[in-house]
Amino acid sequence: MTASTDNSLVELRNVTFGYGDRVILDDISLTVPRGKVTALMGASGGGKTTVLRLIGGQYRAQQGQVLFDGQDVTTMAHTQLYEARRRMGMLFQFGALFADLSVFENVAFPLREHTDLSEELIRHLVLMKLNAVGLRGARDLMPSQVSGGMARRVALARAIVLDPELIMYDEPFAGLDPISLGTAAQLIRRLNDSLGVTSIVVSHDLEETFLIADQVVILANGRIAAQGTPEEVKRSTDPLVQQFVQAQAEGPVQFHYPGPTVEQDFGEVAS
Repeated sequence: MTASTDNSLVELRNVTFGYGDRVILDDISLTVPRGKVTALMGASGGGKTTVLRLIGGQYRAQQGQVLFDGQDVTTMAHTQLYEARRRMGMLFQFGALFADLSVFENVAFPLREHTDLSEELIRHLVLMKLNAVGLRGARDLMPSQVSGGMARRVALARAIVLDPELIMYDEPFAGLDPISLGTAAQLIRRLNDSLGVTSIVVSHDLEETFLIADQVVILANGRIAAQGTPEEVKRSTDPLVQQFVQAQAEGPVQFHYPGPTVEQDFGEVAS
């Protein structure tokens, strides 16, 4: 299949995925526009991180197509998938830095793994990316010597060191203080625009995510509950979307995970 010529870098077409009898994504379709920030939001367990793993080829869709630049990830051979991943950057939840490597070596790792560049050029590229996230001066520190917010920025430098076309962020704001959270959000927006990349952000933080996103997709119960600009999603009349946006305890999304009734589990004790 040839590369896509339309405005979408990533597209899911009628994708279904689950574990055994449990369906996580049920015939969903969505597009991720080139050069934009798309936010994937929704209640925990709604399939947001699963979408990222399908795009990266860690999981294979049971039905449907997952297109990256017009090519179906679900049918790629190992070599093709490896090549596609070189065009993607991934910021894992909590950074996932290598504890025994310095900040510099963490960022240099993808360059050593995927390229044959000289050490001099690797040094220049690593320092450039660290400078972009404000941490060039921290290059010799170990992960244990940096704060949680700094570790997330180191991980971001690592994610962009190969100049990817797509950057995927899995809960980039989790566990950050308000200052670090705001810094991280603006950094995502600035890097997206200055590097001309496409970004997918999985997040539960409504305020910061709505400020930086061009498109918001709300996933719930295996389906897309809402999709549009942040303002369009806020105006949605869908009760499930409103429950999420307004942070309401009661609504379509239940607190208790589906299971047997109290009477079935406890019998006479509950009566």
